[in-house]
Amino acid sequence: MARSNAVRVAAGMLVTRLLGFVRTALTARYFGVGAHADVWSASLRAPNILQNLLGEQTLSAAFIPIYSRLVEEGRERDAGRFAGAIFGLLLAAAGGFALLGILAARPIVAVFLAGFLGDADTAGAVDRFELSVRTVRILFPMTAVLVLSAWSLGVLNSHRRFFLPYVAPALWNLSMISTLIWVGEPLLREGIEAGSLDRLVIATCWGAFAGGLLQFAVQVPLVVRLMPGFRLSFSTRVGGVRQALRAFVPVLASRGVVQFSSYFEQFLASFLVAGAVGALDYAQRLYLLPIGLFAMSVAAAELPELSRLALDETGARADRVRRGLRQMAFLTLPTVLGYLVIGMSLVGLVYQRGSFGAADTWLVYLVLAGFTLGLFPSTSSRLLVNTFYSLGETKVPARIAVVRVCLAVAVGICLMWWLDGVRLGDWLPQVGSEHRLGAVGLALASATGAWLEWLLLYGALRRRLEGLELPWWPLLRMASWALVSVLVAGLVANRLELARVWAEGLVVLSLYAALYLGGAFLLRFPEPRAWFGKRP
Repeated sequence: MARSNAVRVAAGMLVTRLLGFVRTALTARYFGVGAHADVWSASLRAPNILQNLLGEQTLSAAFIPIYSRLVEEGRERDAGRFAGAIFGLLLAAAGGFALLGILAARPIVAVFLAGFLGDADTAGAVDRFELSVRTVRILFPMTAVLVLSAWSLGVLNSHRRFFLPYVAPALWNLSMISTLIWVGEPLLREGIEAGSLDRLVIATCWGAFAGGLLQFAVQVPLVVRLMPGFRLSFSTRVGGVRQALRAFVPVLASRGVVQFSSYFEQFLASFLVAGAVGALDYAQRLYLLPIGLFAMSVAAAELPELSRLALDETGARADRVRRGLRQMAFLTLPTVLGYLVIGMSLVGLVYQRGSFGAADTWLVYLVLAGFTLGLFPSTSSRLLVNTFYSLGETKVPARIAVVRVCLAVAVGICLMWWLDGVRLGDWLPQVGSEHRLGAVGLALASATGAWLEWLLLYGALRRRLEGLELPWWPLLRMASWALVSVLVAGLVANRLELARVWAEGLVVLSLYAALYLGGAFLLRFPEPRAWFGKRP
């Protein structure tokens, strides 16, 4: 059951992520790696602190386990009242923070993007600070709506309805894509200037806000049908609410620490040369794809099932975790090797057009390679954290997150300043670019923190679940076959000597996927069958 549910989650995410890449490719087309890319990337992330703190992952720990048990016990009225109280509290919190974001946009941008403050004194440069203040005032209300959408996702997941909540964000992306094309294409034909790009950034923010409303609205009818006992309230006395809040606080602290790391990374990047924030964002879009598709799909499908198990069923939990890790690794490991070996072609396929040139592709590839070194621990950690949540233990992942962030920040500061002294053109004379490599240092620091977090989570979970072991032999088989496949695909693409970057990327990606997946079926790997609901 959980395997087929993971497929539904992955299918919904795939549609959303593909449209997300279309959106990002369009922003790369119009903004390139420059000041406006910095503003767009930073502005979209700044209000998302609401979504990340109050959204899906926090609700996974505090809401889904309790709501799932009430539904499993047949207490639908109690479940509806509990969900209504959580919705009311989220509505009040998200609405209050959104209002605060509108009123305090200027100090918020000054704190999180302090490097933008000096733009007003730079003659002829885009004032990233003032433009970011305008965009943040639009995007904070959008994020409040997305928090409510995450509540809908929690309800639907608990009822084993997985496809709709994970495909709903496609409407958010479609709204921004439509806005970018409608406003951006005429500007591109007329000749893009700084002032016109200001208008495009603002218009895209309004498109994002409209998309957030659509994402929430499309889930409401099914949520209403599944909760006959729903009653909106703001009370903490409803059964289960105080228990959820007790679980919520440490998870909120954990997410807050992770968000601090993310925003501190962006804060540091804002002091680098123009384009560093945008380069980080472009690379993270590719880096987060497998986390969303392979890690979140399995982790989201497993959490309700793990929550239904009794606390003393450690053997069953260990078995589910072990199979989940194999299922994630089957697609994560080839992604790691693909990004490292043929990542240049993939970045070119997605981004290199319009204002996004060859030097930009090199910079984004190097940042992506840094992030990729931590991709395996980042994906598998999602399942380990959700396993702790199913056990009712939210403090352990929170403490480990603090340790991870401290290490990542310390390493990031050192590597960023060191690599910021290195020009891409000095390292690759044939590129002749003035881009600096400071963003690569931040990516490497992120990977370092991801490995530490994974090691600590895995060690702590092994002490709680008897029989939990990594499936070393299956992982080695997957990695070996992925390495053979990617090398063959890369050699074939090299021999073809295609003139267009996007054509080379399309050929090498298609060939790599065909070789790896086709070989996995021929070699009778059990993992592909798991994605279709069959036990490996």
